[in-house]
Amino acid sequence: MKVAAILPAAGLGTRMKQSEPSSQALPRKQFLLLDGVPVVIHTIRKFVACPLVGEVVLALRPEDRPKVDELIAAEGFSKPVLTVDGGDSRQQSVENGLAAVAPGTEIVAVHDAVRPFIDVETIEEAIRTAADTGAAIVGIIPVDTVKQVHLHKITGTLNRDRLVLAQTPQVFKTEILRKAYDVAREDGFVGTDESSLVERLEVEVTVVAGSDRNIKITRSSDIELAQLFLREEKQRAR
Repeated sequence: MKVAAILPAAGLGTRMKQSEPSSQALPRKQFLLLDGVPVVIHTIRKFVACPLVGEVVLALRPEDRPKVDELIAAEGFSKPVLTVDGGDSRQQSVENGLAAVAPGTEIVAVHDAVRPFIDVETIEEAIRTAADTGAAIVGIIPVDTVKQVHLHKITGTLNRDRLVLAQTPQVFKTEILRKAYDVAREDGFVGTDESSLVERLEVEVTVVAGSDRNIKITRSSDIELAQLFLREEKQRAR
C-alpha cells in the first residue's frame, strides 16, 4: 500500500496575534517555535515516523519554500519530504499537493500542518480504515452541549451522540479524492475540509476516534498548551 501525506501550510494565520520577530522570514503560526523547532517540523516528524506513510508533501506559500527546504534538509528525514506551491485557499493547496504525490499512490492522508500532536497510532488507524472503506477522518464527540441558534437566539439543542468535531488526518483512496476535487472544481464548490468534498460524491466517510490533544494551533493562547503537550510527549518517550 503506497501512502502519501499532504500537509497544507500556506495559510496566513490571521487569527494568530503572536508572531516571530519581524527579522524572521516565517512569522505565521505554522512556523512558531516549540522547543526551538517550527510547529510544521514537529508535524512532519509524526508522519515520517508512521510506518505506513511513504512520503510527505508540504504545500507552502512560494516565498516560504526556500527556507522550509533548508529546514527539511537539516532534519535529514528518512523519507521523501517535498514542498510544492500552495494556493490562495486550503482547497487549492491540497489539490496542488495531490498533483505532486508519487505515481501509484493509493492512499492520501491530508493533515493540518498546525496539528503537531497527532498520535502515530491514530494516523495508522485512519489509513487502514480508509484502505478498507475508501474514506476516513479523525474526529471527536463534543463534550459540551451544542445549541443551534439564529440571530443569537437558541432554536434547538443538538444530540451530541450524533455530532462529531472533525479533525485531521482525513484519509482517502487517491482516486476518490481526485474525483472529489474534479467535481468541486467543475461545480465551483468550496468546502471547509476534504471530507465535505468527498461527501458530495455520496461516499460514506468513516470516523476514527481522535483525541482532544490533537489541537489545531490557531491562536496565541494555544502555544502554552502546545508547550505542555510537547513536554509530556518527551517525558513519555524517555
